[in-house]
Amino acid sequence: MTANTIARDYLKTGSFPGLPDGHFIDGRTTPPSPKKMESFDPGRAEAFAEFSLGETSDMDRAIASAEKAAARWRQVSPGERCTILNNVARLFRENADRLSVIEVIDSGKTLAEAQGDVQSSARLFEFYAGAADKLDGRSVNLGPDHTAFTVREPVGVTGHIIPWNYPTSTFARGVAPALAAGCSVVAKPAETTPFTALIMAELLCEAGVPEGLVNVVTGLGSDIGAQLARDPRIKQLTFTGSVSTGINVAQMAAPNVTRLTLELGGKSPLIAFEDADPEKVADGSYWAIFSNSGQICSAGSRLILHKAIRDDVLAILAERAKSIRPGHGLSSPDMGAINSDLHLSRIKAHVEAAKARGANLLTGGDVTVDADTGKGWFFQPTVIADLGPDDPAVQDEIFGPVLSVQNFETEEEAVRLANGTEFGLVASVYTRDVGRAMRVANAMDCGQVSVNDYWAGGLELPFGGNKKSGYGREKGWEGLDAYTKVKSITISNAS
Repeated sequence: MTANTIARDYLKTGSFPGLPDGHFIDGRTTPPSPKKMESFDPGRAEAFAEFSLGETSDMDRAIASAEKAAARWRQVSPGERCTILNNVARLFRENADRLSVIEVIDSGKTLAEAQGDVQSSARLFEFYAGAADKLDGRSVNLGPDHTAFTVREPVGVTGHIIPWNYPTSTFARGVAPALAAGCSVVAKPAETTPFTALIMAELLCEAGVPEGLVNVVTGLGSDIGAQLARDPRIKQLTFTGSVSTGINVAQMAAPNVTRLTLELGGKSPLIAFEDADPEKVADGSYWAIFSNSGQICSAGSRLILHKAIRDDVLAILAERAKSIRPGHGLSSPDMGAINSDLHLSRIKAHVEAAKARGANLLTGGDVTVDADTGKGWFFQPTVIADLGPDDPAVQDEIFGPVLSVQNFETEEEAVRLANGTEFGLVASVYTRDVGRAMRVANAMDCGQVSVNDYWAGGLELPFGGNKKSGYGREKGWEGLDAYTKVKSITISNAS
């Protein structure tokens, strides 16, 4: 069945048969737990399925299963790991239609966005399949009396706390390098998006990943997520989410000195100088903030405009924002839903507070519904202009389709504004002056900078942040570093 056929069936019935309702532990789906939780379709604001609320015993079994499997997996040849991970990518593509529709129903994003996420997930497994047999050490010259070299070894059992905004691709970007490096996996998906991780785990096992190597336990972050962070058997923990929760995770993992990769919040700037093309700036800003309804850590949520092009850019951008048609992700809208009623209320509170401060709203500013059904959790595409550097709309991560606009006159002022938050994830610079582009890129305190584009690059480039945006890097060759440890071996050449 194609994605459109699956989507039509779901929109008619409101149900999706065959979804797993247990955990995935030791190579199989477990019977459902006694305690369950409803999963909601954000585009309809209605429950469509139930999933198991994991308990301490579930997480304990999952970690024990991963620990046992890790000892065997590290002995599997890199070439065989490469073959298995390529099989995973193939199965993801063969099941892309079903995975994409489930991603829409679970997260609220559009089908096109979900399809892109599934394809990215397959590509991540292909990329790290190609890296599995290239994890080499290096020789070290200590002179004629010794032979010295390094080897890279798997860290062991890895934990992965998956966010709700990109549940499919974030699962893949952590699990794929962990498996390539020879590690095992225990994953805890977000409670609002539990299903794709369970289905992907089933496909991994079908592709030849040994039983017990990848385990998924669903439930509450405050419960089993915290248990995963505290368990001393977890040797590397990867968390993607809010700053406050990331700090809590780090504190819970600290007594065990667990290695951490934290990908946290962002308030990423897009700087446009007076020589930039207003159309190009407006187009980049549009996609940077309204993709996935702005629910992206690396969203371009701050537009920092030179005063000479301020009016031109905002006129184009406001007109495009007003034309956006929000709707259920399976109905081919321009923009999908907000993931939950709780998060929708948070976005609304941020914007209402800006209104109370007298903010200059060029467009949007309120909740809305699917025009065809009158249902769902949606927020209007919103542009707030002419904000000062200390305004909460500039400083706080709203994590929705809300763009905060600032104005500047000099290069130094632009850099100061761009670096003027506690975050440092992504930035973009629009200018025709190559020298200026390089100066500003070098001055930015963040993990990634693109020039005359936004989100330039792909999975081949490392991704991560500075300051309160976190630490560690995912994707690219650097994404393997978290899952390996370096050992030095020195041999005396004396007879």
